Amino acid sequence: MILLSILDIKEFMNTLLRTDTFDSFLLSEGSITTYMTYLLDGHPRKDFFSPEDEPYELVAQEPFIPFSLIRPACFDLIKGKRTPISFRFVFLLSSENQKRTIASIGGSFSSSDVSGMYLNLKYQEQKLICTTGVSYQIFSMDKSLEHAWDDMVKRFFQKHQIAFEVLS
Repeated sequence: MILLSILDIKEFMNTLLRTDTFDSFLLSEGSITTYMTYLLDGHPRKDFFSPEDEPYELVAQEPFIPFSLIRPACFDLIKGKRTPISFRFVFLLSSENQKRTIASIGGSFSSSDVSGMYLNLKYQEQKLICTTGVSYQIFSMDKSLEHAWDDMVKRFFQKHQIAFEVLS
Protein backbone atom coordinates (compact mmCIF):
# COMPACT_ATOMS: atom_id res chain seq x y z
CA MET A 1 0.00 0.00 0.00
CA ILE A 2 1.19 3.47 -0.85
CA LEU A 3 -0.18 6.93 -0.23
CA LEU A 4 0.04 9.44 -3.04
CA SER A 5 -0.76 13.12 -2.72
CA ILE A 6 -2.25 14.54 -5.91
CA LEU A 7 -0.47 17.83 -6.60
CA ASP A 8 -2.78 19.48 -9.15
CA ILE A 9 -6.27 18.76 -7.87
CA LYS A 10 -8.09 20.83 -10.49
CA GLU A 11 -6.34 19.04 -13.36
CA PHE A 12 -6.89 15.65 -11.70
CA MET A 13 -10.61 16.35 -11.32
CA ASN A 14 -10.79 17.31 -14.98
CA THR A 15 -9.12 13.99 -15.87
CA LEU A 16 -11.33 12.00 -13.49
CA LEU A 17 -14.68 13.50 -14.44
CA ARG A 18 -14.31 14.73 -18.03
CA THR A 19 -12.19 12.03 -19.68
CA ASP A 20 -12.38 8.26 -19.96
CA THR A 21 -9.08 7.76 -18.09
CA PHE A 22 -10.70 6.01 -15.10
CA ASP A 23 -13.63 4.46 -17.00
CA SER A 24 -12.16 0.94 -16.98
CA PHE A 25 -12.25 0.86 -13.16
CA LEU A 26 -15.24 -0.37 -11.22
CA LEU A 27 -16.77 1.80 -8.49
CA SER A 28 -17.18 -0.18 -5.29
CA GLU A 29 -18.48 2.72 -3.23
CA GLY A 30 -18.21 6.43 -2.82
CA SER A 31 -19.55 9.60 -1.33
CA ILE A 32 -19.73 13.23 -2.41
CA THR A 33 -20.41 15.97 0.12
CA THR A 34 -21.56 19.36 -1.12
CA TYR A 35 -24.61 20.97 0.53
CA MET A 36 -25.56 17.40 1.47
CA THR A 37 -23.87 14.00 1.26
CA TYR A 38 -24.56 11.65 -1.62
CA LEU A 39 -23.71 8.02 -0.94
CA LEU A 40 -22.80 5.81 -3.89
CA ASP A 41 -23.31 2.07 -3.62
CA GLY A 42 -21.47 0.46 -6.50
CA HIS A 43 -23.52 -2.74 -6.51
CA PRO A 44 -25.40 -2.73 -9.81
CA ARG A 45 -29.13 -3.22 -10.02
CA LYS A 46 -29.01 -5.74 -12.82
CA ASP A 47 -32.80 -5.80 -13.08
CA PHE A 48 -32.71 -2.14 -14.18
CA PHE A 49 -31.06 -3.02 -17.50
CA SER A 50 -32.43 -5.21 -20.24
CA PRO A 51 -30.24 -7.22 -22.65
CA GLU A 52 -30.90 -4.63 -25.37
CA ASP A 53 -29.30 -1.84 -23.29
CA GLU A 54 -25.73 -0.96 -24.22
CA PRO A 55 -24.32 -1.24 -20.66
CA TYR A 56 -26.08 -4.58 -19.99
CA GLU A 57 -22.99 -6.70 -20.67
CA LEU A 58 -20.76 -4.45 -18.53
CA VAL A 59 -23.15 -4.64 -15.60
CA ALA A 60 -24.07 -8.31 -15.96
CA GLN A 61 -20.52 -9.64 -15.65
CA GLU A 62 -19.14 -7.60 -12.74
CA PRO A 63 -20.03 -7.29 -9.04
CA PHE A 64 -19.69 -3.48 -9.19
CA ILE A 65 -20.73 -0.77 -11.62
CA PRO A 66 -18.19 0.49 -14.17
CA PHE A 67 -17.15 4.07 -13.40
CA SER A 68 -17.97 4.97 -17.00
CA LEU A 69 -21.69 4.65 -16.16
CA ILE A 70 -21.60 6.78 -13.01
CA ARG A 71 -19.02 9.38 -14.09
CA PRO A 72 -21.57 11.78 -15.70
CA ALA A 73 -23.68 11.81 -12.51
CA CYS A 74 -20.58 12.42 -10.37
CA PHE A 75 -19.62 15.29 -12.67
CA ASP A 76 -23.08 16.83 -12.28
CA LEU A 77 -22.85 16.60 -8.48
CA ILE A 78 -19.35 18.12 -8.29
CA LYS A 79 -19.40 20.78 -11.04
CA GLY A 80 -20.04 24.37 -10.17
CA LYS A 81 -18.39 27.35 -8.58
CA ARG A 82 -17.97 25.75 -5.18
CA THR A 83 -15.58 22.94 -4.45
CA PRO A 84 -17.12 19.94 -2.68
CA ILE A 85 -16.46 19.71 1.04
CA SER A 86 -15.22 16.17 0.49
CA PHE A 87 -15.52 13.11 -1.68
CA ARG A 88 -14.34 9.53 -1.61
CA PHE A 89 -14.23 6.93 -4.36
CA VAL A 90 -13.20 3.31 -3.97
CA PHE A 91 -12.17 1.92 -7.36
CA LEU A 92 -11.09 -1.59 -8.23
CA LEU A 93 -9.94 -3.40 -11.29
CA SER A 94 -12.49 -5.31 -13.35
CA SER A 95 -12.21 -9.10 -13.22
CA GLU A 96 -10.56 -9.22 -16.63
CA ASN A 97 -8.07 -6.44 -15.86
CA GLN A 98 -7.26 -8.05 -12.51
CA LYS A 99 -6.52 -11.41 -14.19
CA ARG A 100 -4.37 -9.68 -16.81
CA THR A 101 -2.52 -7.67 -14.16
CA ILE A 102 -1.78 -10.71 -11.98
CA ALA A 103 -0.58 -12.65 -15.03
CA SER A 104 1.67 -9.79 -16.16
CA ILE A 105 3.37 -9.65 -12.77
CA GLY A 106 4.30 -13.31 -13.03
CA GLY A 107 4.34 -14.02 -9.30
CA SER A 108 3.00 -16.95 -7.34
CA PHE A 109 -0.56 -15.60 -7.08
CA SER A 110 -3.50 -16.73 -9.16
CA SER A 111 -6.58 -14.65 -9.85
CA SER A 112 -8.58 -16.80 -7.39
CA ASP A 113 -6.16 -15.75 -4.61
CA VAL A 114 -7.09 -12.07 -4.96
CA SER A 115 -10.51 -10.59 -4.24
CA GLY A 116 -9.64 -7.06 -5.37
CA MET A 117 -6.97 -4.59 -6.42
CA TYR A 118 -8.05 -1.17 -5.14
CA LEU A 119 -7.43 2.49 -5.83
CA ASN A 120 -8.95 4.78 -3.18
CA LEU A 121 -9.39 8.52 -3.70
CA LYS A 122 -10.18 10.81 -0.79
CA TYR A 123 -10.58 14.57 -1.02
CA GLN A 124 -10.87 16.42 2.27
CA GLU A 125 -9.62 19.75 3.61
CA GLN A 126 -8.46 20.74 0.11
CA LYS A 127 -6.14 17.72 -0.15
CA LEU A 128 -6.54 14.76 -2.45
CA ILE A 129 -4.94 11.50 -1.35
CA CYS A 130 -4.81 8.26 -3.29
CA THR A 131 -4.10 4.95 -1.60
CA THR A 132 -3.62 1.57 -3.18
CA GLY A 133 -4.42 -1.83 -1.79
CA VAL A 134 -4.84 -5.51 -2.54
CA SER A 135 -7.43 -7.72 -0.86
CA TYR A 136 -6.67 -11.44 -0.73
CA GLN A 137 -8.79 -14.56 -0.49
CA ILE A 138 -5.82 -16.31 1.13
CA PHE A 139 -3.27 -15.50 3.81
CA SER A 140 0.15 -14.61 2.44
CA MET A 141 3.23 -12.89 3.74
CA ASP A 142 4.31 -12.31 0.12
CA LYS A 143 3.93 -8.59 -0.67
CA SER A 144 5.22 -8.80 -4.25
CA LEU A 145 1.75 -8.33 -5.76
CA GLU A 146 1.11 -5.26 -3.61
CA HIS A 147 4.44 -3.71 -4.58
CA ALA A 148 3.80 -4.45 -8.24
CA TRP A 149 0.30 -2.92 -8.00
CA ASP A 150 1.75 0.20 -6.32
CA ASP A 151 4.25 0.55 -9.17
CA MET A 152 1.54 0.05 -11.79
CA VAL A 153 -0.60 2.80 -10.26
CA LYS A 154 2.35 5.20 -10.25
CA ARG A 155 3.06 4.37 -13.91
CA PHE A 156 -0.65 4.81 -14.74
CA PHE A 157 -0.59 8.28 -13.18
CA GLN A 158 2.63 9.19 -14.98
CA LYS A 159 1.24 7.97 -18.31
CA HIS A 160 -1.81 10.20 -17.84
CA GLN A 161 0.29 13.13 -16.63
CA ILE A 162 -1.20 13.11 -13.15
CA ALA A 163 1.25 14.89 -10.85
CA PHE A 164 1.71 13.21 -7.49
CA GLU A 165 4.02 12.95 -4.52
CA VAL A 166 4.63 9.67 -2.69
CA LEU A 167 3.82 10.10 1.01
CA SER A 168 4.70 6.57 2.13
